[in-house]
Amino acid sequence: MKFLRIVFFSLIVSLFAAGASISAIAAEAVNINTADAASLAKNLNGVGLKKAEAIVAYRKKNGSFKTAKDLSKVKGIGNKTVAKNKDYILVGKSRQ
Repeated sequence: MKFLRIVFFSLIVSLFAAGASISAIAAEAVNINTADAASLAKNLNGVGLKKAEAIVAYRKKNGSFKTAKDLSKVKGIGNKTVAKNKDYILVGKSRQ
């Protein structure tokens, strides 16, 4: 019985790890000046649809973001969120 528990636990851990890897691979770099809210929510870690809509609204009101750090000016987006998404944020044609 102990052997079955170990096998089951190992299977669960493996499936969880595979799911985490797939979600990390699924994210793509996204241009914060041109992407719609759905794309922002899909590709930025810790950004749901509400925050993504806030990014789009901020951009419409204040103009294009000059750097990735400018995202922290959006209510609900902090420096930690910007930092953990640095590899997925594009401003213009390059990563910031």
